[in-house]
Amino acid sequence: MTDLSQSAPTLAPTPTLAERNADIAAFILRVSTGAWFLVHGLIKLVVFTPAGTAGYFQSIGLPGALGYLTILAEILGGLALIAGLFTRQVALAMVAVLLGAAWFGHGGAGFTFSNPGGGWEYPVLWAITMVALALLGDGAWSLGKRR
Repeated sequence: MTDLSQSAPTLAPTPTLAERNADIAAFILRVSTGAWFLVHGLIKLVVFTPAGTAGYFQSIGLPGALGYLTILAEILGGLALIAGLFTRQVALAMVAVLLGAAWFGHGGAGFTFSNPGGGWEYPVLWAITMVALALLGDGAWSLGKRR
């Protein structure tokens, strides 16, 4: 006698509403933060200029080359997040950029971002957001590998 349970095709489990919502939430977070990084990188490139950005980094005691790398990280990282490529890795790399901004660029201005010079709360909030995105992964509609 043939055991039909072993020859029956297996169906992939249907994602729950929570799983579908998590994919959409990751997509929204990934694309919006990617656009945010892209805009900030382009501002440094077009408005402040690369030389001006490097000069600012030097004025706060950092190597000027770090200004160029930050522009590159924000533009390429933003594009990668929007596309959904290497989301986890890019999000974690951006944590380093944001914590550097919080410590070196805004640390002396206190907590509140509305303080003169901008406090460190805003970049730290975005660093935490990037950790959440790294945990969530690509989400829906990405060019990268799913979760």
